[in-house]
Amino acid sequence: MAFPSVDMWSLLLVLFPLFFILKRKFQDKRQSKHLPPGPPGLPIIGNLHQIGALPHQSLCQLSKKHGPVMFIKLGFVPSVVVSSAEAAKEVLKTHDLCTCSRPVSDGTRILSYNYIDVGFSPYGDYWRKMRKICVLELFSAKRVQSFKYVREEEVTALVDFVSKSASSATPVDLSEKFMALTANIICRAAFGRSFKERGFRHERFQEVIHDCVDRLGTFSAADFFPYVGWIIDRLAGLHGRLERNFEEFDAFYEKVIDDHIKKGKEEAGPEDFIDVLLLEIERSQTEADDFQFTKDHIKAILMNIFIGGVDTGTTTMIWVMTELARHPRVMRKVQEEIRTCIGEKGKVSESDIEKLQYLRMNFELLPFGAGRRGCPGMAMGLATVDLALANLLFHFDWKLPYNMKEEDISMEEAPGLVTCKKTPLLLLPVKYPLV
Repeated sequence: MAFPSVDMWSLLLVLFPLFFILKRKFQDKRQSKHLPPGPPGLPIIGNLHQIGALPHQSLCQLSKKHGPVMFIKLGFVPSVVVSSAEAAKEVLKTHDLCTCSRPVSDGTRILSYNYIDVGFSPYGDYWRKMRKICVLELFSAKRVQSFKYVREEEVTALVDFVSKSASSATPVDLSEKFMALTANIICRAAFGRSFKERGFRHERFQEVIHDCVDRLGTFSAADFFPYVGWIIDRLAGLHGRLERNFEEFDAFYEKVIDDHIKKGKEEAGPEDFIDVLLLEIERSQTEADDFQFTKDHIKAILMNIFIGGVDTGTTTMIWVMTELARHPRVMRKVQEEIRTCIGEKGKVSESDIEKLQYLRMNFELLPFGAGRRGCPGMAMGLATVDLALANLLFHFDWKLPYNMKEEDISMEEAPGLVTCKKTPLLLLPVKYPLV
């Protein structure tokens, strides 16, 4: 074993006192600012070394020691972590004005068309105008109801596919099917046609969506180390991959918007999101207003809808079916309620959902945010989730394939912005006999 040289010992004698001086100075600075308690960090990187591959789990463990309101530093970025329901309500509802703006990052800048969207634009008059368009024109109760036929057609197609799998005793990859269901519903609402009809492969769309969501939830050196972090991101290829995905989305949006402009009033049919947003362009051009709505604004809103709506709805349905598969007693109870309520109707319609109290039970619902920045698409997202789950539980009993037991189901999470299930959910459907 080699011992450190004299020069090494000299270096350590200099560095150790310097480290403790910096640490003491950091702690004194924290106390002088009356910051919440938190774990001590290291120079430069702060607390990044304490954040693992699943940040929400790492932060949960740290909060058990340091409290529900905790201060940490992510590189050079000071951050406050709120971990209790009471503190979250205080921040998101009582004092939501203080947290209305979103942090600036390289990923959000690109995907929001330089912050002209709804999800990431700074709080202010511009954001209020954009949100008003979304709330009143895209996600009003009337508009959500107008896409009822789309949801019911897509859910019926899903049930038909699962029926064929049940007939052949073949397990169904519900992770894949829920992704396709959600994406097709949003695509038809936004563009008037499914991805296949628009010439965009569903598999490729899924890859691009996952890449974009992963990029938003992935460690980015530029976000935590201003001025120098972008070099690391460039070398790691993060920036280039995001730019390529953005360009692919942008070209797709451009083509669909141009098709709608050329179509004009020639094709009759229900209005989709692009039809509505093109009217906003006409309105902004005729009204004397500084705010000019453009095609880039349409693209930015579409990006919000797809990135914010596809993975979230899909993930919700996957985890619900995963938990029900792990708890057969609960599954039987919810199936009994649905089948008793629906009787011999043959399928669950949206008008039946309100009668299904057990299906819709929850403790505190906060997946869409709260306060001013709460998601305007909540009603549409819940309508899809409720209808799909109710019909799958009505038409089929569900078993575990390959002689699996409940405890064999993997609950491992994948890293990223959305807490996805790491492995696909495979279940074996068995047709429920309708008398």
